Amino acid sequence: MLNGKSVVLIVEDSPIIRMSAVDLMESAGYVALEADCADEAIRLLESRNDIDLVFTDVQMPGTMDGIKLSHYIRDRWPPVKLVVASGKAILEEGSLPLGSQFFPKPYDGHAIADAIGRLLAEEAH
Repeated sequence: MLNGKSVVLIVEDSPIIRMSAVDLMESAGYVALEADCADEAIRLLESRNDIDLVFTDVQMPGTMDGIKLSHYIRDRWPPVKLVVASGKAILEEGSLPLGSQFFPKPYDGHAIADAIGRLLAEEAH
């Protein structure tokens, strides 16, 4: 939480998709942070204590994909909410950490914003 607004970290290697996701999060009233790979996302998580939710793509360059990143985040920062999206991977139930939300690409921006709103509201209760 930053100045009363939830902080969402968007992890996406495609600049156009990442910019679109940032616009979506900011228009929904969240503070949006950006990372283009899991390594950068982890650096941000290590340097900040106000990230409420990570919205990550599955397919990314670097040392880990979005699925491995989501498990790493769940193990290291259990309160952080997770939303995972992919245009290629069909995820089996159970391949993501408990409590994660999965969205196939192309995703509906309103559906993502609604899901993020519900996940963040769980924290408030």
